[in-house]
Amino acid sequence: MSGLLVIAHAPLASALKAVAEHTFPHCAPQLSVLDVGPEMSVEDIEAAARACLAAAGHAQNLILTDVFGASPHNAALRLVGESVRVVCGVNAPMLWRSLCYAKEPLDVLARRAVDGGIAGIILCGDAPLNPSSES
Repeated sequence: MSGLLVIAHAPLASALKAVAEHTFPHCAPQLSVLDVGPEMSVEDIEAAARACLAAAGHAQNLILTDVFGASPHNAALRLVGESVRVVCGVNAPMLWRSLCYAKEPLDVLARRAVDGGIAGIILCGDAPLNPSSES
Protein backbone atom coordinates (compact mmCIF):
# COMPACT_ATOMS: atom_id res chain seq x y z
CA MET A 1 0.00 0.00 0.00
CA SER A 2 1.31 3.41 -0.94
CA GLY A 3 1.67 6.16 1.58
CA LEU A 4 0.16 9.56 0.94
CA LEU A 5 1.77 12.88 1.84
CA VAL A 6 0.05 16.22 1.37
CA ILE A 7 2.43 19.17 1.18
CA ALA A 8 0.56 22.47 1.07
CA HIS A 9 0.52 26.03 2.30
CA ALA A 10 -0.57 26.14 5.95
CA PRO A 11 -3.16 25.23 7.09
CA LEU A 12 -4.44 23.42 3.99
CA ALA A 13 -2.54 20.17 4.52
CA SER A 14 -3.82 19.77 8.08
CA ALA A 15 -7.34 20.73 7.00
CA LEU A 16 -7.32 18.06 4.31
CA LYS A 17 -6.11 15.50 6.84
CA ALA A 18 -9.05 16.43 9.07
CA VAL A 19 -11.40 15.92 6.10
CA ALA A 20 -9.80 12.54 5.40
CA GLU A 21 -10.10 11.46 9.03
CA HIS A 22 -13.76 12.51 9.06
CA THR A 23 -14.67 10.75 5.83
CA PHE A 24 -12.39 7.68 5.78
CA PRO A 25 -11.13 7.19 9.35
CA HIS A 26 -9.85 3.67 8.63
CA CYS A 27 -7.67 4.96 5.74
CA ALA A 28 -6.37 8.13 7.35
CA PRO A 29 -3.37 6.54 9.15
CA GLN A 30 -1.59 6.13 5.80
CA LEU A 31 -1.82 9.91 5.31
CA SER A 32 0.91 12.30 6.43
CA VAL A 33 0.76 16.05 6.01
CA LEU A 34 3.20 18.92 5.90
CA ASP A 35 1.90 22.44 6.39
CA VAL A 36 4.29 24.91 4.79
CA GLY A 37 4.75 28.21 6.58
CA PRO A 38 5.89 31.42 4.89
CA GLU A 39 9.29 31.22 6.58
CA MET A 40 10.16 27.84 5.06
CA SER A 41 12.60 27.63 2.16
CA VAL A 42 12.35 24.95 -0.51
CA GLU A 43 15.28 23.23 1.21
CA ASP A 44 13.44 23.30 4.56
CA ILE A 45 10.31 21.86 2.95
CA GLU A 46 12.30 19.14 1.19
CA ALA A 47 14.02 18.12 4.44
CA ALA A 48 10.72 18.06 6.34
CA ALA A 49 9.06 16.05 3.55
CA ARG A 50 11.91 13.52 3.56
CA ALA A 51 11.46 13.17 7.32
CA CYS A 52 7.69 12.63 6.88
CA LEU A 53 8.28 9.94 4.27
CA ALA A 54 10.89 8.20 6.41
CA ALA A 55 8.65 8.29 9.49
CA ALA A 56 5.71 6.86 7.55
CA GLY A 57 7.85 3.95 6.32
CA HIS A 58 5.99 3.17 3.09
CA ALA A 59 7.88 1.61 0.19
CA GLN A 60 6.01 3.84 -2.27
CA ASN A 61 4.52 7.28 -1.78
CA LEU A 62 2.20 9.63 -3.59
CA ILE A 63 2.73 13.29 -2.75
CA LEU A 64 -0.15 15.69 -3.32
CA THR A 65 0.66 19.41 -3.50
CA ASP A 66 -1.52 22.48 -3.74
CA VAL A 67 -0.15 24.94 -6.32
CA PHE A 68 1.98 24.23 -9.38
CA GLY A 69 5.29 26.09 -9.24
CA ALA A 70 4.91 27.12 -5.59
CA SER A 71 7.40 26.12 -2.90
CA PRO A 72 5.54 22.97 -1.71
CA HIS A 73 5.39 21.70 -5.29
CA ASN A 74 9.01 22.61 -6.07
CA ALA A 75 10.21 20.80 -2.95
CA ALA A 76 8.10 17.73 -3.75
CA LEU A 77 9.58 17.52 -7.25
CA ARG A 78 13.00 17.01 -5.66
CA LEU A 79 11.67 13.76 -4.18
CA VAL A 80 10.32 12.21 -7.40
CA GLY A 81 11.85 8.87 -8.21
CA GLU A 82 11.04 5.21 -8.68
CA SER A 83 9.04 5.10 -5.44
CA VAL A 84 7.65 8.65 -5.30
CA ARG A 85 5.15 10.40 -7.57
CA VAL A 86 3.81 13.95 -7.28
CA VAL A 87 0.36 15.21 -8.27
CA CYS A 88 -0.41 18.91 -8.03
CA GLY A 89 -3.76 20.63 -7.46
CA VAL A 90 -4.91 18.71 -4.41
CA ASN A 91 -8.58 18.91 -3.52
CA ALA A 92 -10.86 16.76 -1.34
CA PRO A 93 -12.08 14.49 -4.19
CA MET A 94 -8.47 13.85 -5.23
CA LEU A 95 -7.51 12.98 -1.67
CA TRP A 96 -10.51 10.71 -1.17
CA ARG A 97 -9.82 8.87 -4.42
CA SER A 98 -6.19 8.42 -3.38
CA LEU A 99 -7.17 7.04 0.01
CA CYS A 100 -9.63 4.59 -1.52
CA TYR A 101 -7.17 3.25 -4.10
CA ALA A 102 -3.90 3.31 -2.12
CA LYS A 103 -3.47 -0.45 -2.71
CA GLU A 104 -3.11 0.11 -6.46
CA PRO A 105 0.36 0.31 -8.07
CA LEU A 106 1.87 3.77 -7.65
CA ASP A 107 1.48 4.90 -11.26
CA VAL A 108 -2.16 3.75 -11.30
CA LEU A 109 -2.76 5.51 -7.99
CA ALA A 110 -1.30 8.76 -9.36
CA ARG A 111 -3.62 8.57 -12.39
CA ARG A 112 -6.62 7.86 -10.15
CA ALA A 113 -5.70 10.90 -8.03
CA VAL A 114 -5.67 13.14 -11.10
CA ASP A 115 -8.96 11.68 -12.36
CA GLY A 116 -10.59 12.16 -8.95
CA GLY A 117 -9.42 15.75 -8.71
CA ILE A 118 -10.68 16.60 -12.18
CA ALA A 119 -14.01 14.84 -11.63
CA GLY A 120 -14.53 16.93 -8.50
CA ILE A 121 -14.37 20.22 -10.43
CA ILE A 122 -17.81 21.07 -11.80
CA LEU A 123 -19.24 24.37 -12.98
CA CYS A 124 -22.65 24.65 -11.36
CA GLY A 125 -25.54 26.88 -12.30
CA ASP A 126 -26.02 28.73 -15.54
CA ALA A 127 -23.50 31.54 -15.13
CA PRO A 128 -21.55 32.27 -18.32
CA LEU A 129 -17.95 31.03 -18.39
CA ASN A 130 -16.62 34.33 -19.70
CA PRO A 131 -18.97 37.13 -18.64
CA SER A 132 -16.71 39.85 -20.11
CA SER A 133 -17.22 38.50 -23.64
CA GLU A 134 -20.99 39.02 -23.54
CA SER A 135 -22.48 42.35 -24.57
